[in-house]
Amino acid sequence: MAMRLAPASDRGLRPPPFVLACLAATWLVWGSTYLAIKWALVSFPPFFQMGTRFLLAGFLLFAWSRGVRKAPMPSPEQWRNALVVGTLMLGCGMGGTAVAEQSIGSGLVAAFIAVMPMMIVAVNRLFGVRPKRLEIAGIVVGLLGVLLLTQGAEFRASPTGLTAITVACVGWAIGSVLSQRKFVLAAGAMGYASQMLCGSAVLLVLAALSGETPRWPPTILSVLAWIYLLVFGSLVAFNAYMVLLSRSSPALASSYSFVNPIIALLLGVAVGGESVTRQQWLAGAIVLIGVALLLWQRREPLGKKRSAGPCAHE
Repeated sequence: MAMRLAPASDRGLRPPPFVLACLAATWLVWGSTYLAIKWALVSFPPFFQMGTRFLLAGFLLFAWSRGVRKAPMPSPEQWRNALVVGTLMLGCGMGGTAVAEQSIGSGLVAAFIAVMPMMIVAVNRLFGVRPKRLEIAGIVVGLLGVLLLTQGAEFRASPTGLTAITVACVGWAIGSVLSQRKFVLAAGAMGYASQMLCGSAVLLVLAALSGETPRWPPTILSVLAWIYLLVFGSLVAFNAYMVLLSRSSPALASSYSFVNPIIALLLGVAVGGESVTRQQWLAGAIVLIGVALLLWQRREPLGKKRSAGPCAHE
């Protein structure tokens, strides 16, 4: 039976177990996917890698929704909304992240992406949601950390990578907010599946326009990384994030940005052989302080959220 969560006002301050599980998925799984993207890039170029990953994930989720859950087909308006949100979150967000990792370390990319909650708060301001004092302080501190981070050698040596990760963050933030407030997807897993299918189509068009061709035969490590991204990054963590967007405040949904950089930096250094300078560690810490200030008030909603219907959980 599909689970329906009670309104936040009826549940108290403690999130229900399912929301906690979704938080754990976005915190832990996404923190490890940055290194997996780096490894997959050895054989699969950025847009092709992301496009094929979300195409298969979207197809599997769509087939499950229709065959097992008997979910109705999305309406033409919902397909349009899926295309808009999928273009922003997957085409710009995930595609830009993979492009950036071609020239910038996976841990540093994750540290930069920690600015995401601040961008989401800023985008919500366009919908009349005024940030609180601590949120404003968090935005200021976080931006100072990002400015310090971008002074590092890797970012200065790769304007393309810096541009790509900036586009990724802006696209993801706008898509996250629009999915809540304006471009409503189909209910539950069908909405996420339609978003993946539309986003993957955009990514594969970008791959074709960029002339991307995968390396053949691919390395075993690249294949394993791609499978990990498909199963855990797309089917598990991405769906968990979309559930959080519909079931919690924007700040709580984007709290993965607080944990991901730590995991990604540690994995990048310990497993991926990446190097991080003291200045970059300091910059990452400053960004995380900014995120902590934002999340300090996460128990208070940041405005009206869309109704998402039953979530895809048995």
